[in-house]
Amino acid sequence: MRAYELREDPLLGCRVCPLPVRGDLADLVTRSHRVAWPTWLDRGPRMLRHMLDLCRLRTARGLALLSWLAVGEPPGDLDWFWTARRLTGPRQDRMYGAAAEVPDPVLGLVLANWTWALGSCHAGRVTAPYLAGTAYPGDGYQAADATMTLYQTYDRHPEARPAIAAAWATARVGADWCKAADLRAAYGAGTPVFTYPRGPRPAVAGVRPWIERLFRL
Repeated sequence: MRAYELREDPLLGCRVCPLPVRGDLADLVTRSHRVAWPTWLDRGPRMLRHMLDLCRLRTARGLALLSWLAVGEPPGDLDWFWTARRLTGPRQDRMYGAAAEVPDPVLGLVLANWTWALGSCHAGRVTAPYLAGTAYPGDGYQAADATMTLYQTYDRHPEARPAIAAAWATARVGADWCKAADLRAAYGAGTPVFTYPRGPRPAVAGVRPWIERLFRL
């Protein structure tokens, strides 16, 4: 079963138009944004490792969710999915296995956002407030602090940019998938998922093995 339609656009290529999304799936997408991004800045390596671990967790979690959105149904047991600990062992295998089920056209949406971010001089100002604001929607102070931590990490550590961009790209596609599905439910016409323009894979430092595996690079 496929919970989306494909539409060819003469200018933009293949567009993904979701069918209406079940309420429980939409709730999972909203909850998936709640990542405990740091609200302090530490210039040491420990802070950077922590940030990269959170990016990997957020990216794998977002892709797993997209695999369920693509078929319109989540698995029954989700306790393993919400654990905030570092992604390792059987839980990593399960998360990566779910992420591997993302259809190529859907993964293409994520890659479009990711390549755009890595090729844009504005990416730090786009990714940081989005990730922080959706993680702390009810606390403006924490959201502001996390925004500065994410932004300064993106600005000062070029090797972290692919990971932060990957976390943002998957988060955006999940949220924009639900928005497109809501428009279809309201107006009865297929609405494509919004993405930023896709570019070539940038030659940047920091494209870690987990990014290559999850994005099938």
